[in-house]
Amino acid sequence: MQRILSSQITHIILLLILLFVAVVMSFSDARWRQQIQNFTFDNYNILKPRVASDRIAIIDIDEASLAEIGQMPWPRTTMGQLVLNLKEMGAKVIVFDIVFAEPDRISPEAIAEKLIDLDGFDDVLPRLETLPDNDTLFGLDIGKAGNVVTGFSFTNDKTDTTPRQKGVFRGKDLEKFVPHLRGVSANLKVINKYAAGNGSFFVSTDTDGIIRRVPMLVAHAREDTSITSIYPSLSLETIRVLDEERGGRVILGDPRYAQLDPNRFGVEGIQIGQEGRFIPTNARGEFLVYFAKSNKDWYIPAYKVLDQSLPAEKVKDKIVFIGTSAVGLKDIRSTPLDTFIPGVEVHLNIVDQILQDNYLSRSIEAEGLEAVTILLAGLFIIIFAPFIGAIAQSVILFMVVSVLIYAGWYAFDQYGMLIDVAYPGLSVLALFMLSTILTYLRSEQDRRQVRDAFGLYISTDFMKELTKHPEKLKLGGEIKELTVMFSDIRGFTGISEGLEPEALIQLMNDFLTPMSDLVMQNRGTIDKYMGDAMMAFWNAPLDDAEHARHACEAALGMLDALDEINHDLAQKAEGAPIVLKAGIGINTGPCAVGNMGSRQRFAYSALGDSVNLASRLEGQTKLYDVGILLGEETQKHIPDFATLELDLITVKGKTKPVRVFALLGDENVAQDEGFQILKGKHELMIQSYRTGDFKEAQKHLKDCKKEKQSQLDTVYDLYEARLKALVKNPPGEDWNGVYVAKAK
Repeated sequence: MQRILSSQITHIILLLILLFVAVVMSFSDARWRQQIQNFTFDNYNILKPRVASDRIAIIDIDEASLAEIGQMPWPRTTMGQLVLNLKEMGAKVIVFDIVFAEPDRISPEAIAEKLIDLDGFDDVLPRLETLPDNDTLFGLDIGKAGNVVTGFSFTNDKTDTTPRQKGVFRGKDLEKFVPHLRGVSANLKVINKYAAGNGSFFVSTDTDGIIRRVPMLVAHAREDTSITSIYPSLSLETIRVLDEERGGRVILGDPRYAQLDPNRFGVEGIQIGQEGRFIPTNARGEFLVYFAKSNKDWYIPAYKVLDQSLPAEKVKDKIVFIGTSAVGLKDIRSTPLDTFIPGVEVHLNIVDQILQDNYLSRSIEAEGLEAVTILLAGLFIIIFAPFIGAIAQSVILFMVVSVLIYAGWYAFDQYGMLIDVAYPGLSVLALFMLSTILTYLRSEQDRRQVRDAFGLYISTDFMKELTKHPEKLKLGGEIKELTVMFSDIRGFTGISEGLEPEALIQLMNDFLTPMSDLVMQNRGTIDKYMGDAMMAFWNAPLDDAEHARHACEAALGMLDALDEINHDLAQKAEGAPIVLKAGIGINTGPCAVGNMGSRQRFAYSALGDSVNLASRLEGQTKLYDVGILLGEETQKHIPDFATLELDLITVKGKTKPVRVFALLGDENVAQDEGFQILKGKHELMIQSYRTGDFKEAQKHLKDCKKEKQSQLDTVYDLYEARLKALVKNPPGEDWNGVYVAKAK
């Protein structure tokens, strides 16, 4: 993998892939991408808050007013008086950030309903019935003022209420672009009837709960009709009433592009009246709010208007919002500048922005500029990185990011353009970091080529150990328990006679490469190659508590890999394919291990009786025709693997008999029901054979053959021949079941 990563072609391909992804994701609406944008744009607003005008005020139902007048809801007659007082003081437009959806609880009619079943009020009820309704009086007061904008709230819950539409904003297929909401909490009809305007104070927050964009238009359709109505926001309706227009036009972009991406090519803005002011929005009809820092001077306690203690010049010719800052009334919002502010300030900021003609814009051109910046900077890094050093690249990167930051700030400061400098900066930084890492890997690969030429013959762990402790490269060794493996290609002499030298070398490379990889992957050390044979051992030079298990796992993997090798040879063969078969002998025991040889040339190797036995076991795989043969000590280390005792033999060059086992699979195979059945029958056959009950052994042998374990066909044929001869010519009393091997 490191060699691939260190290739210059791979270097370029990976950088181009990252560059392509970075450019494409520049246009993404993914949540993480929006969060990066929000971080950039919020900081613009924090560094340079909008300077508010003095043309707007908030009549605040604050804690002091609640203490003076009483808890909400106040009587509608009180709210009506508030409206009349503001009109008399010269307020230009009066805007309610409050919904009056329920009848006044202290209207004469409401009081009469509560007293009708009580005794002693018979003379009072007729008089109450003659009094006008508080909600009606409130509506009439709104009509007298003539400049009141009421508000309503949209929800996603279904309702059968439809808000009164005062200002009409038209545009083709608007419902495709603006938010759709299912339900509405609207004012009573008698209150809305005489209002000059009626707008939605629905605002949407981003995933972090902060308000940055506010829909200026909202679509709503009653369930009993197929007609969808478009309603203005409270702030848009305020501007319409201020400009004394009946409505306006919604300006849409090119419909061809809108079909492709309505989030970028939908609404362009809203025209008030025929030739009035133009209010830009994003493609979804949302207004990008440029917040001013919250200011306590905006707020006027409502009770001061009611008791007429407020000087008239405080509201004269101003747009006046009636809202609340009382925490208990739960109209608290978050903005990039303030974590907690009354919701009425959001509408104030929008209206004030429009009056100042101070807009923010996030255009498709800005997105394109960001993508082009990433592309050009990325191509520069890819093309010139191989020729300039890391320090020069760092300086260039710093300059590019600095220019980006300056350009983004300048565009915001001078033109209100929102350009995201964080994402291009991060993208270029990621490209630079990846380029630096890949350049380092390629340089490191060049330095390691010489080392790796020697490291091909030892395990990776040993190479790391030698790198850390070069003093180990000296003559000497130790006695240590090792698990030793010998592997060999069967019939290699016959195979080699039919091949040209080049083909023979290629065949050996195809065989030994995956086998060597498996040894190293399982923490083994390759000792040597001997033609078609290989010797490896485990638990040296580094300790490995599971050395026998790792050796067996490597051996099983080698047999699986051999199937793949034979498959590849069959596909490449022009005639009859070569079929390779291997025998593997594994034994565990004490060995002398260390650097052996002369002072001029030495190698890390192992020797001893346990090594010799592993070699003999590999040779005996030919006799039993099994892939892997284990010594008894190795089998003891892996009791959960699928092993079967094959024989008690005396190998060539030894006098002491040893038990040998066939390794048929790992712990999963050992738990297989079929193997468990075979193991039980096989052990009975071996036991009968050892105790000299040959006829009983023959019966158990027949049972074993019925299990059709092809890996043991030769073993059972061998025992069948042995038992037949032993039944015919029974041995003496000195029978011990030992088989003396005649070949290595």
